[in-house]
Amino acid sequence: MHWLDLSVLILYVGLLLFFGFYRAKQSGKDPEAYLLAGRKLSLPGFVVTLVATWYGGILGIGENTYSYGIQTWLIFGFPYYIFALLFAFFIAGRINRLKTISLPDQFHERYGKTAGVVSSLYILALASPAPYILSIGLLLQFITGLSFGLSLLIATGISLSYIWMGGFKAVVRTDIFQFGLMFLGFVLLLIFSMKSGGPLTGSSLPDSHLDPTGGASIQYILVWFFIALWTFVDPGFYQRCAAAKSPETAKKGILISIGFWFIFDLLTLSTGLYAKAFLPAGDPLFAYPRLGAMVLPPLAYGIFITGLLATIMSTIDSLGLISAITFGRDILWRIQSPTTKDQQLWENESTGLVRKGLSVTAFIALGLAFSVPSVVNLWYGLGSILVPGLVLPFLLSFKAERPHGGITMMMVTPVIVGAIWMFIGSMGEGYPLGLEPFYPGILTSALIYVVKVKNG
Repeated sequence: MHWLDLSVLILYVGLLLFFGFYRAKQSGKDPEAYLLAGRKLSLPGFVVTLVATWYGGILGIGENTYSYGIQTWLIFGFPYYIFALLFAFFIAGRINRLKTISLPDQFHERYGKTAGVVSSLYILALASPAPYILSIGLLLQFITGLSFGLSLLIATGISLSYIWMGGFKAVVRTDIFQFGLMFLGFVLLLIFSMKSGGPLTGSSLPDSHLDPTGGASIQYILVWFFIALWTFVDPGFYQRCAAAKSPETAKKGILISIGFWFIFDLLTLSTGLYAKAFLPAGDPLFAYPRLGAMVLPPLAYGIFITGLLATIMSTIDSLGLISAITFGRDILWRIQSPTTKDQQLWENESTGLVRKGLSVTAFIALGLAFSVPSVVNLWYGLGSILVPGLVLPFLLSFKAERPHGGITMMMVTPVIVGAIWMFIGSMGEGYPLGLEPFYPGILTSALIYVVKVKNG
């Protein structure tokens, strides 16, 4: 990297820590401020932090676009817009009115302690920053030459240090800074790519890259579409809706965010296709930084690389905090069987419990990042197995009447079925009956609802 590029990178780290630690001590003294920014999150803050948090797996997006073309938008873009729209109109305002702190908190109040703890374990896995710590470790290794392990430790230490002190307010402040960098970086990459090669044409890309399915089966595409149901149980969505200053802020915030996601998807898709057209065969995971190194001059390259880092870091800190809350509040504290009078105990010990959770989160995420070195595989595996155990019970929790029973079975059995299905597929030549693991999991959930929950 040119010294100008390194200067931009160093300046970014310095400003990130400044915004992260700014007034951090005040947030740490108030549990409501530490966990949910005092439930006063404004519309601009809501939009910025939700948009910035969504794209932590940016290297995986580049990997898939380089390998399969416009299929990326079909599996990582379009279905999420649909479910985000549904979330905005039917769920966001309800979450804000409940005044709960987290999704497992809602499960606990609606279904009891066991369901609350089970949902916490699932959220702990789904909200793990492991895929994004993996991404940033690989990126730092690529641009600096540091070892993979050291890169992981540096990224994890920086991104989790300021949320240790400042909590959710620190996440929002840093996301405002990082939001601008992620858009600026990809705008620069697209402009210089067009300047270098002109408009993209069909002749410069393989036919498969202009096929919406990318050569994959319809069943595979549909699995990703259903995995987008993840949106309904996304703890980041839940936290921001709970923190919003009003139900209308939560609803409008998601609708505006969809527009920004669409714009950013156009930027990442276009530049990913330019990477395929310009670059020889190489590791698809580094499609974006390789393209940047090819077309961007000094300073612009530094801004782009910093934008990539900001895109990932904004997700790591947010999911790191959510995982810490899940472990500290929704598991450690809930297992102690708190009663009403124990609420004051929570108020006094909440920050300490969440910080214990942050340490555990960092350890688990680093372990996963070392053991599963593929961003897309981490998404696919976790989504296929765990989402079927959460989606229907979560949607049912908004109904006025309480279910007759069977919710815990409805949460646990689909996950077991999906895990066994995936294990059998990995040991043999394919999945049983040719079905991806998500399908038997969600069908099991629906069957238990009809037989056990609905009819008692």
